[in-house]
Amino acid sequence: MAVAAADPAAPEFVRRHVNLADARLGAVALAASDDFFADKSRMLNPEPAVFIPGKYDDNGKWMDGWESRRKRTSGHDWCVVRLARPGRVHGVDLDTSHFTGNFPPAASIEACYLIGSDPDASTEWTPLLPPVNLGGNSHHYFAIGDETPCTHLRVNLYPDGGLARLRVFATPQFGGEPEEDGLVDLASALNGAHVVAANNEHFGLASRLLLPGRGVNMGDGWETRRRREPGNDWCIIALALPGSIEAIEVDTCHFKGNFPDRCSLQGASVAAGTPQSLVTQAMFWPLLLPEQKLQMDHQHHFRGEILAHAPITHVRFNIHPDGGVSRLRLRGRPA
Repeated sequence: MAVAAADPAAPEFVRRHVNLADARLGAVALAASDDFFADKSRMLNPEPAVFIPGKYDDNGKWMDGWESRRKRTSGHDWCVVRLARPGRVHGVDLDTSHFTGNFPPAASIEACYLIGSDPDASTEWTPLLPPVNLGGNSHHYFAIGDETPCTHLRVNLYPDGGLARLRVFATPQFGGEPEEDGLVDLASALNGAHVVAANNEHFGLASRLLLPGRGVNMGDGWETRRRREPGNDWCIIALALPGSIEAIEVDTCHFKGNFPDRCSLQGASVAAGTPQSLVTQAMFWPLLLPEQKLQMDHQHHFRGEILAHAPITHVRFNIHPDGGVSRLRLRGRPA
């Protein structure tokens, strides 16, 4: 499975937050007014949209996304999506890749918050993104200022057309249930952890460290460029909740000729600050995990090596000197 590369033009919310409209994480396209040409579920595929010349099905040209037929009546097309987790949306990407003569001229998004049920005809929807103009074969990034959490979205296309991908970048509400040993993954994106900053993400975003499961390939992880100067690479992570870390997993799955030689972890309790101020402060945070030797394509588990510490809110994950890591788990007890 291919994994989408970082778009150099993407805004900060894309690089720092989890996509809650990712089918791999549990998002579902529940219903649509029309998906005659291309099934609504394709819109939630985490892979980049593809175009396959000459591929047709019974309804016409096969397209990688959600596509309705040409509307010959009044109104517009819509699709209802259940997000992978309730969350506060920071921004969206309405991606019309490969849709050229069949993209929707405009779109909007509405939201609702429902636990334990899905929307029906009586559901009250509130505006999340007002109607915006769209172009063909392009990413359309929109920041969202509404801080109200939501569980479902209704995507409206005016009047019809095709949307290759819907991506919804958000901070999930904490939903971590303790495991058998009583610990919770405080670095899980689905629990609300997110990356604050990283010094280099040339080959892969640091936010992928926080995703569930193991990496699907070498592109599904954090990977920096080859370092040609002294020092080491790092990323700063805001934990889902303040807590004390008792078990660490560093997974270099699929990284073989490019895994880091060593890793270490620092941490602190931070009351306030900007991302830039945290970068400066993090250089001096206390050590939680001294440098540990790493292996290629391997799950590394550390417990006894972790230094005793008070509850923390942020960590700085260091790789020495550079390379790629698939996943980072920081299991601990919320404060």
